[in-house]
Amino acid sequence: MANQGTVPVWRDVGPTPPPVTAMEESKSLIVGGGPVGLTLALDLARRGHDVTILNRFDFVAAGSKAICFSKRTLDIWARLGVAAPVLEKGVVWNLGKVFRGADPEPVYQFDMLPVKDQRMPGFINLQQYHVEEILLAALDRYPNASVRWGHEVVGIEARTDGATVEVATAAGHYVIDTEWLIACDGSRSSVRTLLGLEFQGRVFEDNFLIADIRMEGERPSERWFWFDPPFNPGRSALLHKQPDHVWRLDFQLGWDIDKEDAIRPENVEPYVRGMLGPDVAFTPEWYSIYTFQCRRMASFVHRHVVFAGDSAHLVSPFGARGCNGGVADADNLGWKLDLILQGAAPAALLASYDHEAIVAADENILQSTRSTDFLTPKTRASQALRDAVLGLAGECSFARPFVNSGRLSTAVSYADSPLNTPDDPEDNWPQGIPPGSPALDAPLPNGWLLERLGGHFVLLTLGQLEGASPPEAIAHLDLQSMCGPDDLAVSRYGLLPGSAYLIRPDQYVAGRWRRPVPADIAGALARAKGAF
Repeated sequence: MANQGTVPVWRDVGPTPPPVTAMEESKSLIVGGGPVGLTLALDLARRGHDVTILNRFDFVAAGSKAICFSKRTLDIWARLGVAAPVLEKGVVWNLGKVFRGADPEPVYQFDMLPVKDQRMPGFINLQQYHVEEILLAALDRYPNASVRWGHEVVGIEARTDGATVEVATAAGHYVIDTEWLIACDGSRSSVRTLLGLEFQGRVFEDNFLIADIRMEGERPSERWFWFDPPFNPGRSALLHKQPDHVWRLDFQLGWDIDKEDAIRPENVEPYVRGMLGPDVAFTPEWYSIYTFQCRRMASFVHRHVVFAGDSAHLVSPFGARGCNGGVADADNLGWKLDLILQGAAPAALLASYDHEAIVAADENILQSTRSTDFLTPKTRASQALRDAVLGLAGECSFARPFVNSGRLSTAVSYADSPLNTPDDPEDNWPQGIPPGSPALDAPLPNGWLLERLGGHFVLLTLGQLEGASPPEAIAHLDLQSMCGPDDLAVSRYGLLPGSAYLIRPDQYVAGRWRRPVPADIAGALARAKGAF
């Protein structure tokens, strides 16, 4: 595996020549060619918009990056037409096990897909460079999308109606004047730095070693986590399977370490052999050290500059909430930018992105902080509590949910979103999905519910509505024409004849009614498009 500087190269692409004109104009410009920027670009391109992605590297990077992708992310990629190759290449898993000490039996195990009969699994493991290759291949099918390799943003002038961006390449500088600038350029965001914006939050006093290794042999496709194992006493460790016989091993090291010394092969090898056995044959793929951080920007929208993914928020890796949270940002932002660029919604609609993406970031930060505090207790009291929980978990079922080896990423609900139309107090919904929550998948006679919802506003009903025809701007999906009253799609939504749901383009519930009238649906649609 080659390197450019300190960054390992998965595939060399080579620099894209700069444009022939020194000044360009664009409607939307994305900075950052990782999974978040590529997901957003694919969404916008599929909706017919011209989109340019600037990537400061002229290669697809390898190394210790995201590998765990959640069901919610897979649902998003299914809507964008790339879930099939992701699933084909990835390692599917639903089961996680937590061990303590040398005991070979887990003290606790959990299922990441507790609601069965859904199209996508709870999680897949897949190296980030494979994900990027799949997204790039999908983007190649759209002539209205272009990735510029080796193009780095070195200057920004933000205005109330757009931004002027200076771009540096090996062949010279040029300028793009864009209506919308989307920063998806990671934790060291050049856009954030150039605008003088900062993170707020915590950096935890602990370090962790990632050892990606290649080895043959069969092991279960499960997440295995250890507290206080004999090969890393007093600390924690993690084992994950990836494709191509690559495994991710993660070891807690403590705070006061020599980071360069810790990743020397002769110092990593004892950890690997301690976990996997003294005679295991393996070759190193990539070793690195990371420090837990849980931080975010105060706001993700700054006039016509919008931040998504790690450029906007950072969480510790335990829980796989970083990249999954960033893909959720792209999903939230894509349809809103689409409506704004069409002139079908005001720019004020992005206030809802700021609200919802911050709600999701705060939930991810909260869960990651709790995981980190459980993994690395800082006081005798928290240490005693953790040890008591782990001691009880083997025998007492009530204690097992308190075992926190990283609460894994799940979809976040926006209960207080300004786009929600609240339930009518007179309606009775003992079952179903409330406004602000993601739609739940279910099998249909010919496919799956989420794939039928697509990426547009949809009115989901059970039979015809009394006096309320769906507006022309809304697609209509009538479950009565394809399901029986006891089918999962009907029961999961608590639908009765004549009731309805309005589903947003990102497959979140905007509103629901037992007996809607036309004004109910029209008002909810207007609200979901930013008419607060």
